Amino acid sequence: MFGLKLENHYARLPGEFYTLMPAEKVGVQPRLLHANPKAAALIGMDAGALSDPAFTQVLSGHAQLGAFKPLAMVYSGHQFGVWAGQLGDGRALLIGQARNPAGELWDIQLKGAGQTPYSRFADGRAVMRSTIREYLCSEALAALGIPSTRALAIIATNEQVHRETAEPGAVLTRLARSHVRFGHFEHFFHKGQHDQVRQLADHVIAEYFPELAGDHAAWFGEVVKRTAELMAGWQSVGFAHGVMNTDNMSILGLTLDYGPFGFMEAYDPGFVCNHTDEQGRYAFDMQPAIAHWNLRALAFALSSLIEKDALISALDTYEGLYRTRYRTLMRAKLGLARKEPGDDQLIGDLLNLMVKARADYTLSFRNLSGEDTDWLALFGPANVDAEVWLSRYRVRTERDHVLDLDEVNPKYVLRNWVAETAIRAVEDRGDIATLDRIFKLVQSPFEKHDGDEAFAAPPPPELCNLEVSCSS
Repeated sequence: MFGLKLENHYARLPGEFYTLMPAEKVGVQPRLLHANPKAAALIGMDAGALSDPAFTQVLSGHAQLGAFKPLAMVYSGHQFGVWAGQLGDGRALLIGQARNPAGELWDIQLKGAGQTPYSRFADGRAVMRSTIREYLCSEALAALGIPSTRALAIIATNEQVHRETAEPGAVLTRLARSHVRFGHFEHFFHKGQHDQVRQLADHVIAEYFPELAGDHAAWFGEVVKRTAELMAGWQSVGFAHGVMNTDNMSILGLTLDYGPFGFMEAYDPGFVCNHTDEQGRYAFDMQPAIAHWNLRALAFALSSLIEKDALISALDTYEGLYRTRYRTLMRAKLGLARKEPGDDQLIGDLLNLMVKARADYTLSFRNLSGEDTDWLALFGPANVDAEVWLSRYRVRTERDHVLDLDEVNPKYVLRNWVAETAIRAVEDRGDIATLDRIFKLVQSPFEKHDGDEAFAAPPPPELCNLEVSCSS
């Protein structure tokens, strides 16, 4: 169907792992708002199918994708460090799994397609605002080389969804190699269902880590490595997730579940992007440590499967893996091709300068490839410390083959004000052209995009101090 090679791989697991159910029909005349041909290619689908009215019916939950029986996954998790018990796909539904020409299996999931048995007291719907944010940001991170779920399409449901106020509704179609989370393993372990923990681990290894078949300890070590490298990626581009609960942590090391995320503008290590996170648990500079905390929770959930010493040994590699990857990424951001003893100091001194001057994180690296005066302007007038650092940097790069900074440091990231611009264009004016324009920017963030330079700048006064929360 639509050129897709469909499988129902996850449903080979026993019934306690999910609930089979149709999507709830949302909206009376759902319509395709925007679609992503690059994502269609990932699942081996002809991009032309995206404009097929029959496919819009599938993406809105009004029709089934071939013979695939949709399902909602069950999982549990720690939320803000507290055990929350059973959670699950409360507004998401797996509607298909497609094997692409490269042999990769991809999940096709609807987000916002109505209630499931795991919705608890929620309506299972999604608002246009949060849908556009995830649609744009998942593609933005992927374009920056950071593992992420992907976005295939937005369906406008032409109905109102009630949050703090009534808002336009939407359904996001997102893709991932897998949506299995740390919380899946926690769910069965904390219920004492150790056989199910093993079944799930073997299922994940067979499909996504086949080279580690039969070696659960090595598999956990690979999960630790992928998570450490994901955190290094986030920190290097100034990305804050906002809700790093264990049920939002991917077993494949993907960025998963976009809510109150934010790309930093004025550099602040303690940046909290979620205004409901009053304790700052998920602040920007806490993310690497929180990921390690979450890995410990996963290790506990795997303790019936893997020896304690092997779990501890794998966890002990996390900090070294994170630091090695982070240093590599940060050296690349300065264009340093070779390691030298003073590089860590050079990077650290720059970050300290950025904190003191509240310099824009993205531009502080991007502008290094331009005129010195433009770079120094980010740090305020007559900033002697910035001038001294820049002189040290120029001396350091004179004796090295400098990498192309513009291929490493993006000009465009999805600043909150840019996402808000796309949201208001769609909601207030039905302006899809602006959404498409911003979508193309974040998919090619290193290019210059003549005429769109304003989207690379900090926010205009009327869009400063935007707040986002878990409902965003």
